[in-house]
Amino acid sequence: MRTGYALAVPNFRRSHQPGGTFFFTVVTHRRHPIFADSLAREVLRHSIDQTRRRRPFEINAIVLLPDHLHLIWTQPEGDADFSTRWRKIKESFSRNYRRQGGQPGAISQGQHRKGLTGFWQPRFWEHTIRDDVDFRRHVDYIHFNPAKHGLASCPHAWAWSSFSNWVRSGVYPLDWCCACNNRTAATPDFSGTSEATGE
Repeated sequence: MRTGYALAVPNFRRSHQPGGTFFFTVVTHRRHPIFADSLAREVLRHSIDQTRRRRPFEINAIVLLPDHLHLIWTQPEGDADFSTRWRKIKESFSRNYRRQGGQPGAISQGQHRKGLTGFWQPRFWEHTIRDDVDFRRHVDYIHFNPAKHGLASCPHAWAWSSFSNWVRSGVYPLDWCCACNNRTAATPDFSGTSEATGE
C-alpha cells in the first residue's frame, strides 16, 4: 500500500532543527470528495513532487482522504516559507487536474476575482510541531484518520497514507489500532492535537 510519495521517516526522538516541522490540514472546496478520483490523487502526487523539486521539504507523514489531507513536513534549515509551497501545490493541482478533465466546484464571481478555483478551500490549518511527543501524536493522528472517519476499519486497510512506510521502518506493528477479526481497536492519545487539525 504505497502512497507514491517520497517519504522521510525520521527518528522522532531527535530534536527538530531550525527550519521547522509542521502539521497541515488542507481541505477541498466545500468538502467535495475530489480525491476519491484516482486521477486527482495522481495529479496531487505530481504537484507535490514538482513543488518539492523547486522548493525542497521532507515529507514525514501523510494521509489523503476524499475531501482533505493531513501532512507533516520538515522545511530546510532556516526556511519557514510553507505558504508559498502550498500555493504552488494548489496552483499546480488546479491547473493540471482541470486540463485533464477534472471539474471544479461552483464558485461565485467574487470568489473567482479572488483567484479561487473551486478545487480548494482558500486557507489551510498549520501547527508547528513543538517537540517529540507532539510529533508522535500528530503522526498517530494522521495514520488513524481513515478509521476516525469510518473510511477504513484499520490504518493498514487504507492505501493512501504513509502508514505502511512507518511499519516497514519498524515504528508501528502492522496491527496498530487494528479492528480486524472483531478486535476492539484502541484509540491513540490525541491530546493536544485538536487545535491543529481543522476537523
